[in-house]
Amino acid sequence: MSVFTANELEFLLSQRLGRLATVNPEGKPQNAPVAFRYNAELDAIEIGGRFMTQSKKYKNVLTNPHIAFVIDDVIPQPWQVRGVEIRGTAESVPTGGKLIFGEDYDADETIIRVTPTQIIGWGLDGSAYQQNNRKV
Repeated sequence: MSVFTANELEFLLSQRLGRLATVNPEGKPQNAPVAFRYNAELDAIEIGGRFMTQSKKYKNVLTNPHIAFVIDDVIPQPWQVRGVEIRGTAESVPTGGKLIFGEDYDADETIIRVTPTQIIGWGLDGSAYQQNNRKV
């Protein structure tokens, strides 16, 4: 059974871009837009990209694994915000990049895998502004 609700999973599977917040060695936040996929087998989020091992986000995760990851959008008519914030721990995984981007993409094979510890969803379960916040 997944830590995500059915509506959160449906939303995650419909999106391609999120924002990963990490903490640099000086304790300051850094945020980056990233491509991701949901790994159902591990019930985790996997983040990949070009030159991953050279990126600040990757280096930050190596020194401090605590992250926040946000995926959101807006339905225009009627205007409704929806989203999921995933707080958790991240780890470096040396393979999997081509699973996120496809075999033809010249991506670094290294990915960041996020294991959720808290999930905050809005606009997906219940009313548009009802928040669903839980530790997992």
